Amino acid sequence: MTLSPPRVPAVGVRRLAATLYGYAFLHDLIPLYPVYALLFAGTGLSVWQISSLFALWSLTSLLVEVPSGAWADAVSRRLLLWLGPLLTAAAFALWVLAPSYEAFALGFVLWGAGEALGSGALEALVYDELDRLGAADRYARVMGRARAAGLLAVLAAMGLAGPVLALGGYPAVGAVSVLACLLAAATATRFPEHRGATAGSAGWAATLRAGLVRVRADRSVRAAVLLVPAVSAVWGALDEYTPLLAQGTGVSDEQVPYLLLLIWAGATVGGLLAGAGERLGTTGLAGLLAGSALALATGAAAATPAGLLLVALAFGGFQLATVLADARLQHRVDESGRATVTSIAGLGTSLTTLVVYGSYAAVGSTTTHGTAFAWCAAPYLVTALLLAAGARAARARP
Repeated sequence: MTLSPPRVPAVGVRRLAATLYGYAFLHDLIPLYPVYALLFAGTGLSVWQISSLFALWSLTSLLVEVPSGAWADAVSRRLLLWLGPLLTAAAFALWVLAPSYEAFALGFVLWGAGEALGSGALEALVYDELDRLGAADRYARVMGRARAAGLLAVLAAMGLAGPVLALGGYPAVGAVSVLACLLAAATATRFPEHRGATAGSAGWAATLRAGLVRVRADRSVRAAVLLVPAVSAVWGALDEYTPLLAQGTGVSDEQVPYLLLLIWAGATVGGLLAGAGERLGTTGLAGLLAGSALALATGAAAATPAGLLLVALAFGGFQLATVLADARLQHRVDESGRATVTSIAGLGTSLTTLVVYGSYAAVGSTTTHGTAFAWCAAPYLVTALLLAAGARAARARP
């Protein structure tokens, strides 16, 4: 008689994935996303003021990022995953109830802290739970689909934003956004969390020190940490300006969310390709970044709705590269400091994003948004050249 293989690991993977996809979807089902830059502009804020809000957002994430990662390793990753959306819900409620520069600033502090709490904690929880089930090799595929689920939610939110805005204005858009955050927090409580016996035993400060030492001492970990912000920071910052880029093509405000659907459809496809993308080596990743950079520059500079097709293609490539960079990092660290090291990479992303916001404000104040987007493609070309050079050097070593 042939015994059937145990089904528990497969069932566990499906349950984890289902919870992750639901959380990712609700986390990004925010109709305020495609229109909050318009809310800021409509309140009378200048490009410099809007960029300062984005910078404050990044600065908050920068200050909270690494401590929250060490906290997740020392206490509970699931706790941080449901606490973060509650802070974000408070931010959105504040924006629509008392729209002003001060309220927007406080909201971005709350939102930045909420996002930082989940950064590192989510990746660490998912990787370790998959590893416990013997399915760590499925991490990139699962996370790619989770990012696609999040982007599908962004697409749905963009589709909702126009009608909801027309029916109830910004208060209605804010109410739907707050509800989605509350549902995401409830979903986060369903995550499994099986930590090892030594998890968190060293304490928060010791966990943080150990993570920093690991990054300094291990060259492969350090390279993987640096790759994450190099790949994810610029296009993540440009995300905030895409409504203004679309508006600059000459369409009305009500049509902006529909054009953004195109851009995020491209990013969604990029996330779904993560499983196949794992077959790309370092040289392949370099080619992906270079091609995406050229598509971004060409499409943005066109300043037409049709040019956004190339921007969508670029965002798809950057999304795929972001998932692959994260997977490289997760494969190089262990359970005890996984969230901490991932948050160190997140800190690098926040620092780089802060630089991008400042640079965009300087360029965008003197030229068009399309030109500013085109200039932002340059860092990706540099990263692609460095990756290609590193791959050649590795092949040359005996």
